[in-house]
Amino acid sequence: MDRSQRIPHEPKSANRFEAAVSLWDLDLRLLDSSKGFQDHTALASKKDLTLWEAYPALAKPVPAALIRQAIDTGEPRTIQIDTPKQGKCNLLVSLIHTGLLVIETKAASIGPPSEDNEKAQLIHQATHDVLTGLPNRRQFSAELAQLLPASGKIGPALMQLDLDDFKPVNDTLGHGAGDIVLKLAAERIKETLGQGGTVYRLAGDEFAIIQVRPQQAFEAEQLADALVAAFKKPFIVNGISLFVGVSVGVAIAPRDGNEDEQLMKAADVALYAAKKEGRRRARTFDPTMLIVVEQRELLRRSLRVALQRDEFFIEYQPLIEPPSTVVGFEALLRWRHPTLGIIPPAAFIPMAEADGLMREIGQWMLEEACREALSWPEHYTLAVNLSPAEFLTPGLTDRVSQTLDIVGFPAERLELEITEGVLLERTINNLDTLNTLNVLGIQISLDDFGTEYSSLSYLKNFPFDTIKIDRYFIKDLMQDTKSQTIVRSVISLAHGLDMRVTAEGVETPQQAGWLLQEGCDRLQGYCISPPMRAERLEEFIRQGGRSQSTATTFDEIHIRP
Repeated sequence: MDRSQRIPHEPKSANRFEAAVSLWDLDLRLLDSSKGFQDHTALASKKDLTLWEAYPALAKPVPAALIRQAIDTGEPRTIQIDTPKQGKCNLLVSLIHTGLLVIETKAASIGPPSEDNEKAQLIHQATHDVLTGLPNRRQFSAELAQLLPASGKIGPALMQLDLDDFKPVNDTLGHGAGDIVLKLAAERIKETLGQGGTVYRLAGDEFAIIQVRPQQAFEAEQLADALVAAFKKPFIVNGISLFVGVSVGVAIAPRDGNEDEQLMKAADVALYAAKKEGRRRARTFDPTMLIVVEQRELLRRSLRVALQRDEFFIEYQPLIEPPSTVVGFEALLRWRHPTLGIIPPAAFIPMAEADGLMREIGQWMLEEACREALSWPEHYTLAVNLSPAEFLTPGLTDRVSQTLDIVGFPAERLELEITEGVLLERTINNLDTLNTLNVLGIQISLDDFGTEYSSLSYLKNFPFDTIKIDRYFIKDLMQDTKSQTIVRSVISLAHGLDMRVTAEGVETPQQAGWLLQEGCDRLQGYCISPPMRAERLEEFIRQGGRSQSTATTFDEIHIRP
């Protein structure tokens, strides 16, 4: 068979670009080629030339997968690539009886070269992220759709990546520092990925990777673990070491989904599992993960009607001053689901905040707790937690003031607890809010001190009455000298600033004794008394604030009322 029979006629485009036609065996080694191919392919004369050597751009995951699809299905594919000599070119790839036929033609252009450049620039801007230079969500969606449905047993792997602890960088150092971290993160992902896939920036601190490899499941999990390990090293921004981790969710086609939406959902579910298990880790999709997601959606739907159905209730935990005096109670929100039973606050409060329900729920809790506290002795205080969503909602001080007026509860008996995290946003507004609450006579407590983004400037600039030492430092107090040093220092610091100190999570008489000897003002925890419903609280108060557990605790540490 002569060359004219093997290679089709070489068409000419409008701009006289001579088509490059080549024929490859199923191992993708060159069998034959046209003059057009030989003229502008530097390696055309190389023995055993491979398709990847002739067109390096085809080695990228998406083009490589399209080549494989053309071979596996027999359906032609058109792939656009950039070549060093010819610029943007279209490759028509089709399987014929003698091998894989590749016809290269110059991508269609209109207008003079300057218009071509402008058009190319506009296309690039539309398909790439400005900050990182990575392909964007639009390009991601297009390329993922090209690869699916996967024709073989193993298709592409999709990885959803989400940066951990990125928000505090923006909040504390500003968006400029945040942008630098995003750029550095993009580079670190690309370095870890190498030539094994394509990385995209989807939005904010969310990235995605499409990987096409021979041993897909194994190599995808290997890459995901490598990404998590790579993000254990700090990012250096303006001389500051910032530790921003990454969580990764992995899904593989067609096993976990053979359509783009299916595969994206599977990867997202796996990412949620990684976050739920503590972040800074990778998880591969497993169908059992859907159970957790379905439960979450059930909770979300139920949460929207829980208030109307009177499913919320309040428990109260005593606050004790030495030697054994009850000075008040902290109100703790609880949810009794009609079929799932008691739902832990950690499971539903973040969900309520995300769905914008916390203002209404928090308002109910404040009013209900104040009404119930009216029956207590007048010297008992009521502590109520304010979620970040509640605190940052405009009009908080007016709502609190109106609630106190409606219920008739004295402002000086109310203590509002906020966490450090809310102070990171809108600092001037926060100061105004706290000062207004202070003027009303309401006490302010800084909750969970030391576990988030502790800054001594908070203690100097904000009008706190109490610092609550988080249970994290209390749980190993008797075994860890570092915890002892930290707690001792916080007590000294607070007293120097004329603030009270409450230790929460006190579980043993030994912890209680140590804290009292160090001058801690108040104790709270199961060792003193577990949280109790309002009905039990009445009996507790009738007994003079001494349940069996409180009596036992103070007897054991040899302190008498």
